[in-house]
Amino acid sequence: MPKRIFSGAQPTGNVHLGNYLGALRNWVALQRDYESFFCIVNLHAITVPQDPKVLAAKTRELARIYLAVGIDPEVSTVFVQSDVAAHAELTWLLNCVTRMSELERMTQFKDKARKQQENVGVGLFDYPVLMAADILLYQTDLVPVGEDQKQHLELTRDIAIRFNRDYGETFRVPDPFIPKVGARIMSLADPAKKMSKSDEESEAGCIMLLDDADAVRRKFKRAVTDSGTEIRFDAARPAINNLLTIYHLLTEKTPAEVEEHFGGQGYAKLKADLTDVTIEFLKPFQERVRAIDDGKLDEILERGAARAEAIAGPTLAQAKANMGLTGAKS
Repeated sequence: MPKRIFSGAQPTGNVHLGNYLGALRNWVALQRDYESFFCIVNLHAITVPQDPKVLAAKTRELARIYLAVGIDPEVSTVFVQSDVAAHAELTWLLNCVTRMSELERMTQFKDKARKQQENVGVGLFDYPVLMAADILLYQTDLVPVGEDQKQHLELTRDIAIRFNRDYGETFRVPDPFIPKVGARIMSLADPAKKMSKSDEESEAGCIMLLDDADAVRRKFKRAVTDSGTEIRFDAARPAINNLLTIYHLLTEKTPAEVEEHFGGQGYAKLKADLTDVTIEFLKPFQERVRAIDDGKLDEILERGAARAEAIAGPTLAQAKANMGLTGAKS
């Protein structure tokens, strides 16, 4: 049997090129080698306030994006988190074996809590336990994650090991998959920051997957550069290194081929060529997004939820039985 992978994204903000190159692209590449579950994690989204109508629309938009980038619903399971009730129920069981001190150490919670101050909700604090439930429900072997989620996955492993020790073998302990190239695409406006769809101030530094050609041209034209004129991969020159990484990943040319292509050229040539290849990538992608009608999308998500439930249900039942939660039945 192939090993199983699970990953997901929140239906908030606008999905950008960094999300594609750092995550979605890798999901597409992995799906035929692993039994794949790709989730729209809308329960995670409500750990901070959301407009209900916007959240519902963004959930469907993200599902379309999953399909348009190349996730095949005949090969992978694509579903919405809230359509499988086991995610919420297992979270409660795992809450009862998770330490407060473990959640207090989570750097993402500290960062977000600092911004929200006294309005921090319990859901935001508990976010990593819900993530653990997402993963453990599917007896996941491998989790494609970015560096910013690695701490959460380590907690997931700790929770699984502790639960198995205290209640008997129940969950598979997952391993991370972090791609060597393209895992962190940086902002065009500030190469010290990761491209982020949750940072409204950084929109100028993000190429959104649904941006039109004019927006793409404007953003690359304004992209910051480093001192010096040589165009080559160099970690000490993060702005140029980031632009070259994007070009390398979109064209699939080797780093040596990319450097040869831009040899003797200036930054204007780099920005112009990068604009062209990005627009060339986005145009057919956006056409595929628009081509997915509501009826087809509903059918895919319903089928995906049923597949997910077929795996999640028995896992939850085993966890409950192992904890002695057998209800009225003898």
